[in-house]
Amino acid sequence: MVTIGYAAMLEQFAPREAVELAALAEAHGFSGVMAADHFQPWTPHQGQAAFVWNVLAATAEHTTGDLGPVTAPTFRWHPAVVAQASATLAAMNPGRHWLGVGSGEALNEHVVGGYWPEAAERINRMFEAVEIIKKLFAGSLAGRDVKHSGTYFKLESTRLWTMPEVAPEILVATAGPVTARRAGRTADGLITQAAPVERMGSLLTRFADGARESGRDPGQMPKALQLHLSWAPTHDEAVANALTEWPVGGMRFPRSDIRSPHDFAQLARMVRPEDFEGRLLISADPDEHRASIQRYLDLGFDRIYLHNVGRNQSEWIETFGREVLPKLVR
Repeated sequence: MVTIGYAAMLEQFAPREAVELAALAEAHGFSGVMAADHFQPWTPHQGQAAFVWNVLAATAEHTTGDLGPVTAPTFRWHPAVVAQASATLAAMNPGRHWLGVGSGEALNEHVVGGYWPEAAERINRMFEAVEIIKKLFAGSLAGRDVKHSGTYFKLESTRLWTMPEVAPEILVATAGPVTARRAGRTADGLITQAAPVERMGSLLTRFADGARESGRDPGQMPKALQLHLSWAPTHDEAVANALTEWPVGGMRFPRSDIRSPHDFAQLARMVRPEDFEGRLLISADPDEHRASIQRYLDLGFDRIYLHNVGRNQSEWIETFGREVLPKLVR
């Protein structure tokens, strides 16, 4: 089954507008909504950074599809708090919510003033957080308290008192093959951002290797992709939207240590249209976008969440709902 969802950009749109756009997307054939947990936008121009759990809870009241936040349960949040938020959203919306977890970016996580570690530690913290969340889900469903004492986190004996009948799936967000293999061993699924197809193939292979090492069938585990694109009625408009609204997509260097939207704005001045090549498709042709999405479906992704980087969301949603989504196959 082809599952094409809508990526709600809470960095670009105020919360009420984000909810309205998610409802419009579902009305035009999109299957669900994902959104990232940002404390700040990428650039000041984007202008927003609403609290993802509030927006998804409101979105749930206006839609019927799946609901997925991607958050870092390691710096601003203790894993137990994320587990409680996730369990509550799932209890309110049975069968609809999945939990995406990542290792975090300084843009969002440094605001609490803690030490910002190297990537290896961030990844280890993420997997320990996944362990705690899984313990809380399993123990709470079994009606028992759990505890944890690890390298980075402690949890005194407790449980989640509000739980859905089935725990939410936990999808680990990664772009690296080593982390993907570890995710295959420990998580319920994978979520990543689009990159050249050959890199994505390696990522899925490593994830599958990890899943088989844990005695599971990777074919039965969700593999989700967030795909950024720039569509507009003309190519020039699509280029301008990418440069103005999503310059981060053309930054060909690691971004996880940059702390300020104002710093990103300075870096954005150096981004040129050619920097998006292979990273973000810019095109006024819906069929060219359809072919791009189809390549990732053919590769093995079963959930793809689309983000058109421009402010022309309604026009894009209607166009893709009519000319792109019905033509995708699995």
